[in-house]
Amino acid sequence: MALAAQENNEAGQKERGDERLTRRRGDSPTMLRSSAHLPDTPEGYPPELERVEVQVLLEAMFRHYGFDFRSYAFSSLKRRLWKRIGAEGLQTISQLQDRVLHDPGAMERLLLDLSINVTAMFRDPGFYAAFRTQVVPLLRTYPFLRIWHAGCSTGEEVFSMAILLQEEGLYDRARIYATDINEVVLQRARAGIFPLEKMKEYTENYLKAGGTRSFSEYYTAMYDGALFNSSLTKNVVFSQHNLVTDGSFAEFHVILCRNVMIYFDRELQNRVHDLFYASLVPLGILCLGNKETIRFTRYEESYEALNLKEKIYRRAG
Repeated sequence: MALAAQENNEAGQKERGDERLTRRRGDSPTMLRSSAHLPDTPEGYPPELERVEVQVLLEAMFRHYGFDFRSYAFSSLKRRLWKRIGAEGLQTISQLQDRVLHDPGAMERLLLDLSINVTAMFRDPGFYAAFRTQVVPLLRTYPFLRIWHAGCSTGEEVFSMAILLQEEGLYDRARIYATDINEVVLQRARAGIFPLEKMKEYTENYLKAGGTRSFSEYYTAMYDGALFNSSLTKNVVFSQHNLVTDGSFAEFHVILCRNVMIYFDRELQNRVHDLFYASLVPLGILCLGNKETIRFTRYEESYEALNLKEKIYRRAG
C-alpha cells in the first residue's frame, strides 16, 4: 500500500560497508523531549538581541569547532544556552560565546547540555516488539546485515538492538554502526556500564518488548553499575559522524534514528532524509521516533509503512 494512502486510512483510525567513518564533529544529537524545567530568557532581556546573539554563537561554534546547531528549534536551544550561562556564572549569551571560543573545556560542557538524551534500554517496548515480529523475518533473507543507529547517545538502545538480534540468531551476521556527536557519550556507550538502579525498569521494558531470556543474563552487577556482556559490542562500531554535513558511508539494511529529528527545522529534516534514503538498500528499513514521520517530506511516496504506529517504514525497491 502506498504510504500516503495507508497513513490517510489509519489516520481515520490512526561487504559494501566502509567502516572508515568520517571523524568530523557536528553530528545530530538527540536533545531532551521537554525543556520546561530549563531556565527561560531573563526578564527584561531584549528578544531581538537574544536571537542575534544566539545566531552569532551558533555560527561561531560551527566555524571554530565544527558543531552545527544552526538548524535546531530556537526555543528549545536557547533554554539550554541559558542553563549553561548560569552554570558558568555568566550574564549574557555573548559572554558564553567568548568563553566557549577560548576554552575548549567550556565547549565540551555546553555540548553535553545541548546533546543530553532521554534514553533507556528497550525504550518504547512496543517498537522492539514490532521490530521483532515484522522486521526480523525480512532480515533473515540477507546473508549479512548492516545497521546504522544514528544519534545513539550513551548506547542503551544500541545494546537493546544487539540483545534482540542475538536472541533472534542474527547478531553474528550483523554489523551495527552507532554514531553520535559527542565523544564523551560514545565513550560511555563503549564501556557498556549502566546504572544498576535502572535494571528493574529495563527488565520490565525488555519483557514487554518480547524478550525471551532472563534479562540479568546480559549483565554483571558491579557496585552501583551493571556491566553488560562484551559479546554485545563485538559487532558494534562506535564513531562520531556528522548527520548535518557528512555523506553516506555505506549501504544499510536498517537505519534507526528515533526522536532526533523532532528538534530539527524542516530544511535540516529534509537533508537528513536525503542522507537516509541514499544510505538504505532497496527495501531497507527506516525506523523513526513516535513523534516523527516521513509525511510531508519529498520521500513520502518512496516508503511503505510496515508499522505506522511504531514508525517503521520500508523503502520502495
